[in-house]
Amino acid sequence: MNTDMIEAHELSKHYGDLHAVRGVSFEVKAGEIFGILGPNGAGKTTTLEMLEALRRIDSGSARVAGHDVSREPDAVKRAIGVQIQSAAFFDKVRLEELLSFALSVYHVRGVTPRDLLARVQLSEKARSYPEQLSGGQLQRFSIAMAIAHAPEMLFLDEPTTGLDPQARRNTWDLIRELRDDGITILLTTHYMDEAEFLCDRLAIMDKGSIVALDSPAGLVEQLLDTGFTRTQEVRPATLDDVFIHLTGKELRD
Repeated sequence: MNTDMIEAHELSKHYGDLHAVRGVSFEVKAGEIFGILGPNGAGKTTTLEMLEALRRIDSGSARVAGHDVSREPDAVKRAIGVQIQSAAFFDKVRLEELLSFALSVYHVRGVTPRDLLARVQLSEKARSYPEQLSGGQLQRFSIAMAIAHAPEMLFLDEPTTGLDPQARRNTWDLIRELRDDGITILLTTHYMDEAEFLCDRLAIMDKGSIVALDSPAGLVEQLLDTGFTRTQEVRPATLDDVFIHLTGKELRD
């Protein structure tokens, strides 16, 4: 029995002369939280969009939830939930109405908008409009929309960007709960602490390629195995050290 929810083999994407993704290969096992970490422009979002059947794969292949992404895009879309970086909703439609629409689109039975709102700790906001939500509440509502049809696989693109520390931690707890409920999760992030807290395994991308892949602790061990040392410092090596060592210190816009 295949236990891989995602199988990506030599994925590539070009935009004119720009090689945004360069031969990326990895697997995501059923039931894990897999992270992709990288600086701006590393190819994280483009990789997700190809796996979500939202952007054409120029070369290589991928299977998600057992379906070929290029040949069976509709089956892939039925099997996954997607929460994008900046979700947009109709401002004058109440949360329970938006969720009711999502449930009807997917022909979901036995689940109500109130069930989904309770799942993301927004029960008291059922009659509220999206414009009345805080940043953290809006992110949680976006996740509720993404899981309305009980997907096997959930894609989260930088799910806590711009949130305050309390809202970030609340979102982390929700992500872990969803994994514990049997949803496999692939997320992108800029945050080292987020990657360390959430991810079972982690790929670091830079300039369109995966430059390292392991558990967060395993990546630190790999760094130490290279003979990495810090003069006149006594703190242990961290995932931040791994990231800077692999991607450099220059600012990426």
